[in-house]
Amino acid sequence: MAQLGTGSHEDRYRLLLEISRIVNAPLELAEVTDAIATALKPLAALDALVLVTVEQGNVRTRSIHVDGFPRKEGDTFADYAARAMNLTREQMESKMPAVKPLAGTNLEHAARLGRPYVANRLSKDNLKFEMEQKLIEFGVKAYVLCPLIVRDHLIGALSVSRRVTDNFTDEEVNLFGDVSGIVATALANSLAYSQIQILTDRLQEENVLLRQRIADVDEADEMIGDSKAIRRVREAIDKVAPTDSTVLIYGETGTGKELVARAIHARSPRSKKNLVKVNCAALPEALVASELFGHERGAFTGAVQRRIGRFEMAAGSSLFMDEIGEIPGDVQVALLRVLQEHEFERLGGSHTIRTDARLIAATNRNLQQSILEGSFRNDLYYRLNVFPIEVPPLRERREDIPRLVECFVGRYSARVGRRIREVEPATMDLFLRYAWPGNIRELQNVVERAVILAEDSVLRVDPKALVSPAPSLVKPFDADGESRGNALREQERDMIEAALSNSQGRVSGERGAAARLGLPASTLESKIRALGIDKHRFKSRRDVLAKRSVA
Repeated sequence: MAQLGTGSHEDRYRLLLEISRIVNAPLELAEVTDAIATALKPLAALDALVLVTVEQGNVRTRSIHVDGFPRKEGDTFADYAARAMNLTREQMESKMPAVKPLAGTNLEHAARLGRPYVANRLSKDNLKFEMEQKLIEFGVKAYVLCPLIVRDHLIGALSVSRRVTDNFTDEEVNLFGDVSGIVATALANSLAYSQIQILTDRLQEENVLLRQRIADVDEADEMIGDSKAIRRVREAIDKVAPTDSTVLIYGETGTGKELVARAIHARSPRSKKNLVKVNCAALPEALVASELFGHERGAFTGAVQRRIGRFEMAAGSSLFMDEIGEIPGDVQVALLRVLQEHEFERLGGSHTIRTDARLIAATNRNLQQSILEGSFRNDLYYRLNVFPIEVPPLRERREDIPRLVECFVGRYSARVGRRIREVEPATMDLFLRYAWPGNIRELQNVVERAVILAEDSVLRVDPKALVSPAPSLVKPFDADGESRGNALREQERDMIEAALSNSQGRVSGERGAAARLGLPASTLESKIRALGIDKHRFKSRRDVLAKRSVA
């Protein structure tokens, strides 16, 4: 063991300069802990160094260095600590919880004394604190606990321990005290910066949510119509909104599932806070977990700062997860835990975060079929399907079309400065007969385009604007919505396959099938999956529909 002998004052001075450089460098806490331990070893032998913080009456372990156990890339605190202690992660979390109460601990005692607490020759016969029993189990023979105090405020501690019976000398204890003073100041600055960063992140996220809410108010309509189908949806919303139950909204793309989610949130006790939204299908698979649960700085390449996830943002509010059937398998496991335990960790973090966010999910997929195909977890499905609401397609509520058209005409004529006084009867008849594969969103887009093109006060739509490559999509109006089911699916399949054939299998782009059908590419992709169409076979077979008709 190295002792502080001749030249120790110069060595101490150099060491403290090095420690100052380390703690003020742009490093992660794990890197800081490793660097401090490495700097100390020439002057004081140690086997482990632990850095903890004190937050709201609890002690939180932030980082640990164990001699002889280098870190691996991507290691979390829990991963490294479990490997260094030769334990499973579950055993480590049980024996050494990341968070524990401050009251009654050796740290509380050291803080009260205002100096390092020294425990030499630790044994079962001289235990003063409960946690020392666990230290003995880990092979610790002696330790020094230095409280980190800034302006009479305890913010954490630096602990140095040995697995040999050699006592810590007074010189070593004094050295640790000097080091802890430097670390305390740097840690206080770091924590203050982190808190400012968290508040800044929250302000930025709340700003985004506020803009979304303003946009929602601008776009939101009450659920227009008085059909039996839409009345059933309203009744379901009124029943479930006052509760905290998870809701799963089913429906084809463009039917207004987000509108249902907003209505549930608006009628709930959580309505004073913004509805938090995320479209799972719009996120790269690798970023879904980060978007939902957040990440710590350095959790992965490109994670240059901590990010708050949607579940954390939705505390006390509701989280709307659209296209939930698209989330990858590993995220499904984490989501199941949130629904069961109401807790999660940020990516790259060890701190367990509890959430009371209410989940409202939506999908245009048949999740039961996805379960059979192995792409969706059965247990997650049952956790989500507490209160299902099915939003009807527009073809099943045709009697609502006149009122919807009236609403959209009023909205878009005001935006473009036109005065549309009436809808041409032939146009309304066309609207009532058309199958609307894109549902309300398609109707909305058609009306907006017609308002822009209107040359007088009458709204007119050219039938060619609605007739797709499969003319059979225009069906006689049936007030009971009988033009649905297998026949309609086949008509829709014919239309999509015709468009894919003409575009040689391309979905997006100016010449893609989506543009030919007047649908968003994401909507068409969803329909292709739902109908089980193999879009790739059209890249070399333009005549597929002709062959089907011959057959």
